[in-house]
Amino acid sequence: MLIAGFPADFLGTNCYVVAPGRGEQCVVVDPGMGVLDQLDAVLAEHRLQPAAVLLTHGHLDHTFSVTPVCGAKGVTAYIHPADRELLADPTKALSTDLSQMFGGRLPYTEPEDVAELTDGATITLAGLEITVDHAPGHTGGSVLFRLPAAGSPFEAEQLCLSGDVLFAGSIGRTDLPGGSMPAMLTSLRDKILPLADDTVVLPGHGPATTIGRERASNPYLREVADRDGTRPAGPTRGW
Repeated sequence: MLIAGFPADFLGTNCYVVAPGRGEQCVVVDPGMGVLDQLDAVLAEHRLQPAAVLLTHGHLDHTFSVTPVCGAKGVTAYIHPADRELLADPTKALSTDLSQMFGGRLPYTEPEDVAELTDGATITLAGLEITVDHAPGHTGGSVLFRLPAAGSPFEAEQLCLSGDVLFAGSIGRTDLPGGSMPAMLTSLRDKILPLADDTVVLPGHGPATTIGRERASNPYLREVADRDGTRPAGPTRGW
């Protein structure tokens, strides 16, 4: 398995390319703002052909380049239906400071071919079996993508592309439109904590981590495990 990740120019959002191997089809996960040159270089280096774009949620720093990638490669964008409206109009979830930054002038268009993700479904794309877990909280349509790690560079049984649900040492913020701290804590309890300790987490921002490491040190996971998610435990990240 081939996994290549790199941060976008804007907000350092991690864009990932996952494929069974060199010269194969691949999936592109969360192509944010300023990733096209880096993405083209990764695809060329490993002789990869995108089969789909997967979106962990609808925030602009994760979706900005979805249309040029899908259009150039003739592939489908996948997103959870609860965030579908953000793919059509990502300004609905912008924070006040970002809205002021863009000043209402956003060079963004919706992709033509969009498919909706279903909680608990396993989809097969580019020869990869990917399980979708709906994990709202950061946004209403945030999801995790899980897949077997066999053949990957990691010594683990499973990989989890966590978007902005879980980071190394933190979680995604929940104070933007569509966010909910109670929903986030439920997602951490029901979707994150049951994962095996050796599960490798590839987050939407920052370095990779493992569930075991976060279970032991992440204040949110410790709080959820100890008190069943009754209150927040520390600073969040993201927009």
